[in-house]
Amino acid sequence: MQDLVIDRVETVLLDVPLRRPHRFARTGMDAQPVLLVFIRTAGGVTGIGEGVVPAGPWWGGESVETMQVVIERYIAPLLLGRRVDDIAGIQRDVGDVVAANLYAKAAVEVALHDAWARCLGVPVHTLLGGVARTSVPVTWALGTEPAPVVVEEALGKLDAGLHHSFKLKMGAQEPAADVARICAVAEKLAGVASVRVDLNARWDRLTALTHLPRLAEAGVDLVEQPVPGAEFEALAEINRALPIPVMADESLRTPTDALRLAKLGAADVYSLKTTKSGGLRATKAIAEIAAAAGIPCHAGTSIESPIGTAASLHLACATPAVTWGSELFGPLLMREGLLTTPLRYADGALHLPDGPGLGVELDPAAVTALTRS
Repeated sequence: MQDLVIDRVETVLLDVPLRRPHRFARTGMDAQPVLLVFIRTAGGVTGIGEGVVPAGPWWGGESVETMQVVIERYIAPLLLGRRVDDIAGIQRDVGDVVAANLYAKAAVEVALHDAWARCLGVPVHTLLGGVARTSVPVTWALGTEPAPVVVEEALGKLDAGLHHSFKLKMGAQEPAADVARICAVAEKLAGVASVRVDLNARWDRLTALTHLPRLAEAGVDLVEQPVPGAEFEALAEINRALPIPVMADESLRTPTDALRLAKLGAADVYSLKTTKSGGLRATKAIAEIAAAAGIPCHAGTSIESPIGTAASLHLACATPAVTWGSELFGPLLMREGLLTTPLRYADGALHLPDGPGLGVELDPAAVTALTRS
């Protein structure tokens, strides 16, 4: 089993251009920075993980630049000479040296799973308990642009048969105007597509209670994280007041958060992200808490490249509680591909790839072309 011993850890920063700018409540981007983490074993097997955040450190406090420093200076030295299947021990020792930094830890943990699975000749989902499904529906995320622009993009996706549900970002405008914009979109898509909204924790409790009922009346199917992540009680009050589901995202990073949200009845749906929770194992634990509480899960996104998207897909396909689909659209938003064989999107869903590990292979030329100088 000497072949399982880690003998090299490397990181590479990429900048991947997007097909169109993507805006959130507070910021936006026209390219996605991506940190790739490579963990090689003495047997010559390399596992790959990804560190990525949506448009910089505004969301979780990390950036690809901070991740690279933390991994290279503090985490990599702890990996050398260890076995890739010693994930629990490695996580314990990393936790003693590095607090928080869940995005950086997730990149390393996914690379460990990829390397271990490749050494065994099995897919990552086998290490997570096996498949519950082989594909997940994909919701397309729309930005904060005016209603006609959003409707045109959504109808184009519908006509092409690519997506059947859409999530709109909110919070960049004055609340009444923002609500009017969403209502106009919901009216145009009524009866043909599911419309959901994400406020990225932008509103306060009173603003949410004042304006969100109108969205429910307009036909919006779900509201994601209207208030700041730390405001669990406010989220619970909003959830009780609305006749449509509320989904927790910024409030849900750890298994402890999952338990607290369940006790408060603060969310009807949990948004799972391997990135924000520190990797596959912690995210799986969150999903198991959700399942015990009867709360369905959704596979969220940090706008990952195909590497991070594949990791999230393996988790979603190995987790029975993921019954609310996904937003694993990251590679579709990117103008440049990174894989020798792209992930397969068809019939409104993302399909699990075959092969060991994550089941994907990087295109070296594409990585070289996009590497930050």
